[in-house]
Amino acid sequence: MALNMWLAIPQTAGQLLGVCSERPHQAEKGSQMRAPYGLEIIDSCLDCKLRSELSFCDLHRDALASFEAVRSNSIYPKGSILFVEGQPSRGIYLICKGRAKLSTCSSDGRILITRIAEPGEVLGASATISGKPYEVTAETLSPCQIAFIRDKQFLQLLEQNPEVCLRLAQHLSNSYFAAYEQVRSLGLSHTAGEKLARLLLSWCAETGTETENGVRVKVTLTHEEIAQLIGTSRETVTRLFSTLKAKGIIELKGSTLLVRDKPALEQAVDL
Repeated sequence: MALNMWLAIPQTAGQLLGVCSERPHQAEKGSQMRAPYGLEIIDSCLDCKLRSELSFCDLHRDALASFEAVRSNSIYPKGSILFVEGQPSRGIYLICKGRAKLSTCSSDGRILITRIAEPGEVLGASATISGKPYEVTAETLSPCQIAFIRDKQFLQLLEQNPEVCLRLAQHLSNSYFAAYEQVRSLGLSHTAGEKLARLLLSWCAETGTETENGVRVKVTLTHEEIAQLIGTSRETVTRLFSTLKAKGIIELKGSTLLVRDKPALEQAVDL
């Protein structure tokens, strides 16, 4: 077997079955290994070619070596639960590859997605530092490679490495501003249509590609997940998309969204 890591396979919500495989020989330095779900596995933080692009991982070599010494790698399929809202914190999760959604649930079962986490983001840090339960549920949106560090080891890492501590403070600050922007969007938008317009404009700014016909965006969320992100119902999101398509503002083919009339979306947003 080629991988010295855990392959996590979900059984039911909140449950994971770990299957460990052994590695009889060391992989070539800097190499990437093929794993289940089509992922190219990053075998070593020190040799990771994506490190400079990831928000938390761009550390000096000594700090990165300390991080690698206490972390374990796991591969998760789409739909895996990393931790559940209210669960006692066990440690932090760093997304190496893939994406995850963070959500909170009301007593009557309504779900609000608070953030979509990208590669290089740390999950569960505030709960681990404060010793409080996880404040949200984390679920993978795609196959993921995730590094995990147990709470005591992570706190020791922070005490011994000022650079890691500073980088985490920057990461938590970014998370705070992202939460602020979401509260602003939800609180100041008067209608579900305005909330959706804000979301589409943010996608255009963050990941959109300019073409001669408009801005092309890759949509990886379902209508249900978009509804949970802007605090409305799936039926409302489906109806709003149909209206935008009928007006020629957007085109949607599979997972590719083309915003043909960006000014129309901007007019729908009360800035």
